[in-house]
Amino acid sequence: MHSHDMHAPSRRVARSSSALALAIALVGSVIGLAEPAAARIASQPKAAAAAGADLPFTSIEAESAATDGQRIGPDYTQGTLASEASGRQAVRLGAGQSVEFTLGGAANAVNVSYSVPEGQTGSLAVYVNGAKLDRSIAVTSKYSYIDTPWIPGAKTHHFFDNARLLLGRDLKAGDKVRLTATSSNVTVDVADFEQVGAPTAKPSGAISVVDKGADPTGQRDSTGAFRDAIAAAKGSGGTVWIPAGEFTVGSELSGVENVTVQGAGGWHSVVRSSRFINQSGSAGKVHLKDFAVIGEVTGRVDSAPDNFVNGSLGPGSSVSGMWLQHLKVGLWLTGNNDDLVVENNRVLDTTADGLNLNGNARGVQVRHNFLRNQGDDSLAMWSLNATNSDDTFAHNTVSQPNLANGIAIYGGRDITVKDNLVLDTNALGSGIAVSNQKFLDPFFPLAGTITVAGNTLVRTGALNPNWNHPMGALRVDAYDSAIEATVTITGTTIKDSPYSAYEFVSGGGTGKAVKNVTVDGSTVAGVGTVVVQAETPGAVRMTGVKATGVGAAGIYNCPYPAGSGTFALTDGGGNSGWDSVWDDCSTWPRPGGGNPDPEPNRNLAKGRPATATGTADVYTPGKAVDGDAHTYWESTNHAFPQSITVDLGSAQPVRRVVLKLPPAAVWQARTQTLSLQGSTDGSSFSQLVASKDYRFDPATGNTVTVALPGSAPRTRHLRVLVTANSGWPAAQFSEVEAYLE
Repeated sequence: MHSHDMHAPSRRVARSSSALALAIALVGSVIGLAEPAAARIASQPKAAAAAGADLPFTSIEAESAATDGQRIGPDYTQGTLASEASGRQAVRLGAGQSVEFTLGGAANAVNVSYSVPEGQTGSLAVYVNGAKLDRSIAVTSKYSYIDTPWIPGAKTHHFFDNARLLLGRDLKAGDKVRLTATSSNVTVDVADFEQVGAPTAKPSGAISVVDKGADPTGQRDSTGAFRDAIAAAKGSGGTVWIPAGEFTVGSELSGVENVTVQGAGGWHSVVRSSRFINQSGSAGKVHLKDFAVIGEVTGRVDSAPDNFVNGSLGPGSSVSGMWLQHLKVGLWLTGNNDDLVVENNRVLDTTADGLNLNGNARGVQVRHNFLRNQGDDSLAMWSLNATNSDDTFAHNTVSQPNLANGIAIYGGRDITVKDNLVLDTNALGSGIAVSNQKFLDPFFPLAGTITVAGNTLVRTGALNPNWNHPMGALRVDAYDSAIEATVTITGTTIKDSPYSAYEFVSGGGTGKAVKNVTVDGSTVAGVGTVVVQAETPGAVRMTGVKATGVGAAGIYNCPYPAGSGTFALTDGGGNSGWDSVWDDCSTWPRPGGGNPDPEPNRNLAKGRPATATGTADVYTPGKAVDGDAHTYWESTNHAFPQSITVDLGSAQPVRRVVLKLPPAAVWQARTQTLSLQGSTDGSSFSQLVASKDYRFDPATGNTVTVALPGSAPRTRHLRVLVTANSGWPAAQFSEVEAYLE
């Protein structure tokens, strides 16, 4: 077994629930050492592949815009503001500071993801091409800073919120939109620019809620008018019309069936409601489309149905073109929802899931939706009470779930997860999880064929504080029972995972087997630790998995508990870039750390081969790596530039170089102008540290320390390039020392 940090039940957060069933976290304590903090991987542009939703807006990251504010991040540490930001970076503005976006296309509206300190409110003034608008964006901490103390491993989270504004004018590519903090500090994460169409017209024959007495100013409660309009329309399968305006619906609706409820567009028809539809059953043919439901949910109460839809819409229903915000869950679906289609919706700032198929879902299609800032799984299927079957999550874009997975499949038969884009998972979750974690009974494990195809995962996976080690970007988890289903994972792209790419685990710590899994045709571009993290018995076949930028080793293969069996990883051919094996199951790989060094604080250069561009007399380059500060290398005189190169034996994440001259007082103080270069092959070198003057002074030991940035690549061949020396017409070093820390 892993002697220091193996799993004890369990690892996962509590499930959101309806009023009828409160799911309880089964997360217990873990024994072990804390995993080192995640690597500070630089943010990359958002993936622009076939994966993800077709979106009507263009997002621009604040850190890529012009600003006089402070850029924060990148950071992967749970509980920090930057760790929850898109790209793990954002811009903090003090009062009077600005961030200015240059548009890439037409827009007349903006939605801004932002954060303000807890307990504060404020505003962002808006300028277009230098001219201040007569409208501003209100910002508040009201919907942020969520605490869930019943979820082990959770910290205060949900730091960001979204606010939107119609600009009142049409802008074009090249126009500039500046946001200025007017009072309190505001951290701006990302801005979504959109060309919003005019309000659509009332369909012929539709029954307007205004005609039934609804107040379009939102001053009076319109629940009764909505109920009356639905009752009048559903007998004939008609349409309830929500015109442009703001409507308060303070009580939940039920008996919704055989009816279309339609608005003039999500930017125009706004319903203020924290519980819109709550019903356990419906005859179906419910179509909800083209309006916004914005709640007032400021916390998470799992027993409360604070959702847009809680329960059943019935067979043959659809939800499309909706803007859902400030709710506990967008859609928590139980009962009969056969052949439901959920498409082209935006789900923002929920304190728990975005959508959860909570058992008995058959033939449900969830596609082309955008989800941001969920407090639990953004998209989930949970086969509780009855199995989910033949359901699909396809072409969705998920960004910044801050306390669970981007997409999670808990049991179910013949499930498909394809062509989704998941970005920036934060804590207690993976980009995609395929799991037999049941939470409650009766639970229906994975069965049939589970298809995971064509997904792109960017900066996903996280350190699990309950495990004290990481969760991979894509996780297959035999948590409560062995994986018996056929799981096919094809065409996955994993970019910049702070930890591992693929994780195979039994999260309950009981060694249940992960088997019948194949991984085919995957691109892994940057992982902090390993490509394969295998922690339980089982068998997986991997074919055509090509990896670059692997931080520690290719494979971690350490099944737990001791004696539970072996994990067989079959090479199906076409794999590259991840053939090395982590060789110490008593320690966890550190991001970018390589296999553990028996002497982690040792001088990596001592006794290693050294070469130089030139040598004066007997002062050969070997004397700079012999561990004796009284002997030294001196280059050819009067022949700058000169360099010394040390072969460290393998590529190492060098973070500190110490340069010495003999300590004897006869060596007068001098300044050498030098830079550091590195190479993995000894022929192609890149700059690690730019050229700079360094002062060597016998009064301070004739020693200089050069710190390398955390972003510096691993290097095998370390070169010190010297272009000047104020004390002698040659490069001189008595020791060149290299350290990991």
